[in-house]
Amino acid sequence: MDASILLPELGRPVHSLNGIGTRREQLLAEVGVFTVADLVLFPPARYVDRNREAGISESPLGQETTVIGRVVDLGTVPGRRRRFRVMIEDTSGKLECIWFAGFGHLPQSLVPGDWLAAGGRVSMFENRLQMVHPELEVLADGDGDVRLHTGRIIPMYRTGERMKAARMTTRSLRRIIYNALETECVDLQDPLPSELRDRCHLMAFSEALRKIHFPEEMTEVVDARRRLAFDELFCFQLHMLRLRERQASRPAPVFDGAPGALTNALIESLPFRLTGAQGRALDEIWSDLASPGAMLRLLQGEVGSGKTLVAVLAMTAAVDSGAQAVLLVPTEILARQHAETLWKILGPVGLSAELLTGATSRSERRRILSGMSSGETGLIVGTHALIQGDVVFANLGLAVVDEQHRFGVLQRAALRQKGVGVHLLAMTATPIPRSLALMAYGDLEVTILDELPGGSRQVRTGWRVASEREEALTFVRAEVDKGGQAFVVCPAIDSSDENDFKAATQALEELGHGPLQGLRLGLLHGRLPSDEKDAVMAGFRDGVIDVLVSTTVIEVGLDVPNACVVLVEHAERFGLSQLHQIRGRVGRGDRDSFCILISGSSDLKPEARARLEAMKQTQDGFKIAELDLKIRGSGEIFGTKQAGFPAFRFANLAKDVALIVSARQEAKSLLNSDPDLERPEHQGLCLRTRVFERDDLSLVEAG
Repeated sequence: MDASILLPELGRPVHSLNGIGTRREQLLAEVGVFTVADLVLFPPARYVDRNREAGISESPLGQETTVIGRVVDLGTVPGRRRRFRVMIEDTSGKLECIWFAGFGHLPQSLVPGDWLAAGGRVSMFENRLQMVHPELEVLADGDGDVRLHTGRIIPMYRTGERMKAARMTTRSLRRIIYNALETECVDLQDPLPSELRDRCHLMAFSEALRKIHFPEEMTEVVDARRRLAFDELFCFQLHMLRLRERQASRPAPVFDGAPGALTNALIESLPFRLTGAQGRALDEIWSDLASPGAMLRLLQGEVGSGKTLVAVLAMTAAVDSGAQAVLLVPTEILARQHAETLWKILGPVGLSAELLTGATSRSERRRILSGMSSGETGLIVGTHALIQGDVVFANLGLAVVDEQHRFGVLQRAALRQKGVGVHLLAMTATPIPRSLALMAYGDLEVTILDELPGGSRQVRTGWRVASEREEALTFVRAEVDKGGQAFVVCPAIDSSDENDFKAATQALEELGHGPLQGLRLGLLHGRLPSDEKDAVMAGFRDGVIDVLVSTTVIEVGLDVPNACVVLVEHAERFGLSQLHQIRGRVGRGDRDSFCILISGSSDLKPEARARLEAMKQTQDGFKIAELDLKIRGSGEIFGTKQAGFPAFRFANLAKDVALIVSARQEAKSLLNSDPDLERPEHQGLCLRTRVFERDDLSLVEAG
């Protein structure tokens, strides 16, 4: 997260500080320090506890200790390897401090008789006590000024390669940060109201800044990090809630009486009953559509939970009210599949939908665009082709975005700009942990489909090592011989010198001449032209292809009920949520279904083994997502970068769930009492949120 969000008053360049010239400024930039705020909010990577002080002869061997002694001898030690030695003594004995390199930081004026504090680990070498590469500080009259490197808990900072080459060490950073805190952070105003701090048991902001760098006890680090993490989360929630309010307060079409006659007729025509979760989701959506202000809602649910049907019933509610509705999806394969689903569902009530993708012919595109601009076409399914400049709607009222994290903020905004106050329903089949959902979707209301339709089949999952691959493929062949179909998923399209992955193109040839010889194999990957992808998908869907060898392009939206086995090569290379999505390609029909995870190595790292075991033990996507967040972090599990998601310095989305909930509740409460942050005591918060809005003001206006 941009440090100027937490400390906008210290946003000036770091070279404005005394002692920071051009050279140091360039070195600090290597670790992301550009401003004074960046510097004082540069988090320590770890801490070394040198609080223990002992006499030289009483110092415990092998443990971090600080000793104080008088210099009795110093100089370079002769020999093949250059060394520098400082011998110090106290009333209990002598200690040899020795450096084999990196002793340029030692005081040039050091002379016998000086008093030093030495911090490090004491060892025994040739019957004498020794510290190798200790931290030294010169003391005044045996007493001591403020000590930064010994006799306390010491912050250790990450340094870049250029910094190391220039001998700008973590010791140097420690001194620079201390000086900045002393000169720049003396009169900082706490941006949080005192009653909020008391209610949430938060340390004062200025104290947190000091304690995160120079604590007296490690418990102070915990409290300081908690305060700074809360501020990050709180400011982000303020921003997201204000953004939501701006978007939702804009005029939007009111669909009175939703659902209408068409929607009710469609529900009556279904050969099954809606699940309780679908009914609750539709009640929330229809209520939004019938209320003033634009709907901004996320529909989250497992593969097979019935999100598409909920979306269709939301879209027909828009058509019932004379508006148009559009379904935006990330791939042509998924767009065609959704269109076919809509045609099948809508047929009994005499309604249809148009399909617009990049593969649509020119003449067909002209016809579809004409129907959209005249209002004759009420329902449209498509890909990015829907947000091109020449696409005009007569009266767009509802935009549904499927697998929404695959679209950037600008793309979603561009679609909503096709109408006035367009309602938004975002959908995702990727289970997202509560903490991440509260952050990534802070501007959306979240509806969860937590119930699968009756008859949904469990997919039996197991993992095997590479030596058991032939046996697994024999099982795949047996299931195909019984009339089923199978996927073989590979992590790459082609093999290369940089990895030893089982690649899709090579796997196709190997399987066709080996374990799966005689079966009808197909190949699907992202580099195939659109018409070839469609042909392969149609062949697999129609049963012309027995086994589809593919990359993760099948992860989203491929629905083939007869597919009953998915085998994943190098499964340890995939994230948990991705494996769960791939597993969701089977178990959609009447056949018993199986997911076989093949590891590329029998010597797996603990994290990889834990992922595969988790897949074996649970099919609960939300449990899997929680584990994935802990293992991989928010930036990898989910398209957070393209969604404008901040990288937090202190907050941990996997561990700070309670803090996230608290920050969101407090942000809501504060905005209820002061929506525009106009009160004098909220001016600091107002300044902080403006830093967010400075970066995405265009998105706010477009959204």
